[in-house]
Amino acid sequence: MLAEKIQTLARKYADEFIQVRHHLHAHPELSYQEFATSTFVQEKLTEIGIPFQVISETGVVAIIEGKNPSKRVLALRADMDALPIQEENEVPYRSVNIGVMHACGHDVHTTLLLGAAKILTELKDEWEGTLKLIFQPGEEKNPGGASYMIRDGVLENPSPQGIIALHVHPGLDFGKLSFRKGRVMASADEIYITIKSKGGHAAAPHLTADTVLIAAQLVVSLQQIISRNNNPISPSVLSICSIQGGNATNVIPSEVKMMGTFRAMDEAWRYKAHELIRKQATGLVEGMGAELDLHIDVGYPTVDNDPAFTELVWKQAATWMGAQNVLETEMRMGAEDFGYYSQQIPGCFFRIGVRNEEKGIIHQVHTPHFNIDERAIEKGIGVMAWLGATVFPHSVNGSVG
Repeated sequence: MLAEKIQTLARKYADEFIQVRHHLHAHPELSYQEFATSTFVQEKLTEIGIPFQVISETGVVAIIEGKNPSKRVLALRADMDALPIQEENEVPYRSVNIGVMHACGHDVHTTLLLGAAKILTELKDEWEGTLKLIFQPGEEKNPGGASYMIRDGVLENPSPQGIIALHVHPGLDFGKLSFRKGRVMASADEIYITIKSKGGHAAAPHLTADTVLIAAQLVVSLQQIISRNNNPISPSVLSICSIQGGNATNVIPSEVKMMGTFRAMDEAWRYKAHELIRKQATGLVEGMGAELDLHIDVGYPTVDNDPAFTELVWKQAATWMGAQNVLETEMRMGAEDFGYYSQQIPGCFFRIGVRNEEKGIIHQVHTPHFNIDERAIEKGIGVMAWLGATVFPHSVNGSVG
């Protein structure tokens, strides 16, 4: 049976791809700078015998054809970039690039897709259709590598009928997967505010607009946009995370800068909130006698898992892992540029457990001690290969999409 063959090959190649993960982990590269990573992926695809092309500078797109290549087209996606974090793990494969670390598991995602590619190529006479493998740069930084790859044609020639991606989950035990239908991750926009006045002496606040006081009022005021305008049952977050201004005890600064993030699960509310932020900030700042510069850097959209397609992928995963090992995942206010793909075609973004409390593998992503239970490599390449071989998007409601 196909499942048994995939399991056998996943076990056979597990150690090889653990070493692949070690190489990637030790040589992380920041968003849009993944040149060595991209070259490594290309070399591995060449070794396996899979044709590919490079797009969006460092992105790699590969094609595997099984029997009856035109029967379906399914995309599998992995991201490749790392974060500006200094690793604190004491492991042999610790990052050699100072201040850069694979602290979000993208080394794992790339490894799993390469491992699945090897299995799917070896068994290509035993499954039908065409698989498009997407190795994507820049997931961690606006505007998101997915937006560039879509712009450059990654969803064309051939056009996938659905797309699947996974993400490591440090809160989920090894051996488990988790899925969610519908909205699963939030949109993410960056807010940049500068409050300006002529500045002045702290003992004479009546002679200038107090930019620090205005900033303090604005931080509190902006929270009312969420608490009094958003539907309470629709998650949304506005956080001002940086206030910079002044360097003396007796000088009212001429300028205060603020930065923050806005998250939402509803695209209509998202853009309504942008207008409310602009209106409220302008009215408050100008009403208190200062000038305002405000920029909202529109980032990733919500990740909205197509319900029917996700149900299909979920069932196939349960067949592979056992229903008791496939759970419903929580909604998260974190963001992922997979949302760009899910706006275009049916998408399923799910999570793979990497946690092991006995081994002390408990740290969250985006922290200097993040790591995984590496038994997840065998599980991950197996499940990605299984889904690649058996998920037929056109069976959703009897038609593509």
